[in-house]
Amino acid sequence: MHNKRRLALAIGAGIAPLLVVTMPVSPASAHGYVSSPPSRQAQCAAGAIECGPIKWEPQSVEGPKGLTSCSGGNSRFAELDDDAKGWQVTPIGRSQTFSWRLTARHATGTWQYFAGGKKVAEFNDGGARPPETVSHTVDFGGLTGRQKILSVWNIADTANAFYACIDVTIGG
Repeated sequence: MHNKRRLALAIGAGIAPLLVVTMPVSPASAHGYVSSPPSRQAQCAAGAIECGPIKWEPQSVEGPKGLTSCSGGNSRFAELDDDAKGWQVTPIGRSQTFSWRLTARHATGTWQYFAGGKKVAEFNDGGARPPETVSHTVDFGGLTGRQKILSVWNIADTANAFYACIDVTIGG
């Protein structure tokens, strides 16, 4: 009986590494992006712009808090930082509702919106877990013309945030 147990353990120990190597890898946990008006990654996912790997994971533009890049500092998604890429521009009024589509509902610190390098709005969720869709109405005050809006979802319990850029024409 003792020999059978040893044999079973030896076989298990030999097979375990093979199982780990051959089992399918699940994708990384997904997160969120601005779906309306269409962010740059939403345009990529819809096939409106050729963008590389972001097409398959528009919700994954994650990086350290405090960045100002559309790619969240992620070199795999550097195309999102290219302002000359031909992004579709959405005409909006002086205030606009932005909708985030969340595929993982992280505890949320704040949602921030920047235009022209300045913060134009911030919404504090105080650590709450948001629903699958979150919307914020942002008032742009006196801003007009073509703008790149940087939207940031700051996660409450990590050092990271999710980033999305939306190209708009305010007042037109």
